[in-house]
Amino acid sequence: MKAFITGITGMVGSHLAEFLLENTDWEIHGLIRWRSPLDNIENLIAKINLKDRVFLHYGDLRDSQSLDLVVEKVKPDYTFHLAAQSYPKTSFDAPLDTYATNISGTSSLLESLKKFSPKSIIHVCASSEVFGRVSKDKLPINEECSFHPASPYAISKIGTDLVGRFYAEAYSMKVMTTRMFTHTGPRRGDVFAESTFAKQIAMAEKGIIKPIIKVGNLQSMRTIADVRDAVRAYYMLVTVNPIAGEYYNIGGTHSCKIEQILNDLINISTIKDEIKIEEDPDRLRPIDADLQIPDTTKFTNHTGWKPEYTYEQTIFDLLEYWRKMVEKNSGAYLTR
Repeated sequence: MKAFITGITGMVGSHLAEFLLENTDWEIHGLIRWRSPLDNIENLIAKINLKDRVFLHYGDLRDSQSLDLVVEKVKPDYTFHLAAQSYPKTSFDAPLDTYATNISGTSSLLESLKKFSPKSIIHVCASSEVFGRVSKDKLPINEECSFHPASPYAISKIGTDLVGRFYAEAYSMKVMTTRMFTHTGPRRGDVFAESTFAKQIAMAEKGIIKPIIKVGNLQSMRTIADVRDAVRAYYMLVTVNPIAGEYYNIGGTHSCKIEQILNDLINISTIKDEIKIEEDPDRLRPIDADLQIPDTTKFTNHTGWKPEYTYEQTIFDLLEYWRKMVEKNSGAYLTR
């Protein structure tokens, strides 16, 4: 069996590759761009060099010819489409790039799969951001909640979601889409709130920056899952009675304001009594999705999946990850 992961060098893609290596005997094929940093798949480099179950292929979601070449070569049994312009804040500055990558790129990938691997079981990763600004009477958010996007990124993920479902219905392809709520842990990008908090704390602990944590909107409500639980969910999605055209909310069980995540990270810091908090206007979005609490009943009933990592373990591992990264790079990071 062959699995094809777009975005294998990202947080989720790298954890998924490790999960599949440990829990299956599949070959793992990853799509990367020539400029993709390989830090997140450092643990896989030896296997890649030896061509031992892990293979990398150059391509780009915005270059349909490159996708055709890779898909025709791999002919995957399972496809996990995780690659995206995935930063909501960035999408306000680069909306057209976000739309082209996430909507057109998804369409191009599915077109390649339709031509060269039509029997592939396909996971298209949308996002809980599609729901955007949700009123309290619609909580917890189920799959039929109306879309009210709060960023160009969210709009692009609505397109991603609908393109995936269209290919399932129009071409009888086994495509399923997910709306994953906030998931974090080791390797989380530093453009996301809880990860930039952890990174700044780690840098302050080493004395690289002053113990002042810069923040954006702390009042948004989020439900936190661990990335390692997320990739196990994605594996179950494609292996436990996959149903073409279905769409699922997936998420954790711990809901809190971003302010609470910040406080919890500070409380496990070695310099917790020295840390101060400062609002940074550049970290505020023009509009925010501020109530993100999922109803995951549909997915859990279908697959039996449930989170295994506790919230406390997740945020501890996130801070430990940044401590190791700061140590490894001798403080060469920018404070983002």
